[in-house]
Amino acid sequence: MSTCQHHPFVELARAAIVAYVRDNQHLKPPRNLAPEFQARAGAFVSLHLPDGELRGCIGTIEPVRENLAAEIIENAISAATRDPRFPPVHVSELATLEISVDVLTAPEPIDSIRDQDPKVHGLIVESKKNPHKRGLLLPDLAEIDTAEKQLDYTRVHKANITNPNEPVQLYRFSVTRYH
Repeated sequence: MSTCQHHPFVELARAAIVAYVRDNQHLKPPRNLAPEFQARAGAFVSLHLPDGELRGCIGTIEPVRENLAAEIIENAISAATRDPRFPPVHVSELATLEISVDVLTAPEPIDSIRDQDPKVHGLIVESKKNPHKRGLLLPDLAEIDTAEKQLDYTRVHKANITNPNEPVQLYRFSVTRYH
C-alpha cells in the first residue's frame, strides 16, 4: 500500500475521525500548535467515497472554537457522525474515505448575484425576515456552474427559503481547499 502525503489540516481531520469512529476517543488539539493551526477561521470538512460521491460535510461559517485545530477536529467528527443526510461512518469505510478541509475567509456582503463567481466564491443566503433561515454553499462544485444556480440551490436547499419574493441578504466568501 503506497502512502500519500496530505496537508496537515487533512491529516488532523483524518486522525480525529479515526480516533472517534474506531476507538470512541475524542482527539485533542496538539499542545504545541504550528502557527497555521493557531488562526481562527470557519472551516468545513468534506468526506467523499472513492468514486467521488459525498459521504458527509459539516462546517462552521465563522470560527466558534479557540483555534483552527479545534475547529477542524470538531467538524471532522461531525462530518463523519452527525451529517443528517448520511448514516455515521463505519470503521470499514475509514481506509477509503477521501477528506478535504476548506478554510473560509470572513463573509462579505454583496449587493447582487452578478458579483458572484461560483467557481471562486462560496455563497451564503440569509432571510432578511428570519435570520435563522441561512444557508451556505461551498464554491467550485461540479454541478453548480452559474451564479444563478448557486443562488437558487443555496436559497431553497440550504436556507429553506422557498418563497422567491422573500428578501434576502447575500454574502460571499473564499476558501482555501486542502486535500
